[in-house]
Amino acid sequence: MRAIAIINQKGGVGKTTTAVNLSAALAEMGQRVCLMDLDPQAHATLHLGVQPEDGEGTIYHVLIGDARLSDVRRQVAENLWVIPSHLDLAAAEVELVGEVGREVLLQDALANDPQDIDYLLIDCPPSLGLLTLNALAAIDEVFLPLQPHFLALHGLSKLLGTIEVVARRINPGLQLSGVVFCMYESGTRLAQEVCRDVDKFFSQQHAPGSPWNHASAFQNKIRRNIRLAEAPSFGQSIFEYAPHSNGAADYRQLASEVLDMSPRKNTATAKAN
Repeated sequence: MRAIAIINQKGGVGKTTTAVNLSAALAEMGQRVCLMDLDPQAHATLHLGVQPEDGEGTIYHVLIGDARLSDVRRQVAENLWVIPSHLDLAAAEVELVGEVGREVLLQDALANDPQDIDYLLIDCPPSLGLLTLNALAAIDEVFLPLQPHFLALHGLSKLLGTIEVVARRINPGLQLSGVVFCMYESGTRLAQEVCRDVDKFFSQQHAPGSPWNHASAFQNKIRRNIRLAEAPSFGQSIFEYAPHSNGAADYRQLASEVLDMSPRKNTATAKAN
């Protein structure tokens, strides 16, 4: 199983849109995919048409120990499951502050989950708190959605620093696999400059054992497309809402690129083994 966290501490950059539609694209291609919504805003949950009622199990109940992942997982399409979120999850960071091993609660839950899947994608909250830390401790790879303007680059070093700390102290196999450019406008000079800056940055990051040693930007970019913005209000992925749109085409191409990737093991992991 490839376990991937979709992370950016800045909101509005296409994080949830990428988590949902990349999951749906991989499922459409025959992969067994589970999307976990770890964001208290529950936008990924709503995007797929799931609205947990009071008393129904969500990822919150898993983290506090009241349920297993198998108890809350729901199938929403062929080859596609979702582990829903709820606003209650916002209280988890406070409730778990005194819990021993609170950084690895999700890791433990996944270790005890028997489901046979090919891909686990986690939509993380737009912050670097306990929920995101749990995701980083439990997965193998990070995808970073980025809108190609200079403000979106602000805070990138902080995110990379967090990944480095988690890789050093908790999860030595963690790696940043790549950047997904979202809301891309190829005709603008700014978008092209930011893409070049990101490519240049990662081309210079070749420290052995670094969790972003092999990171790069995905070749397939997600163009700005109104259909992608409309789909969540109908509780559908782009493939249900507008399967012939540019947004659907872009996420299919991104999914093909992800399928073709061979996840590289961090050097630190190789040494540990």
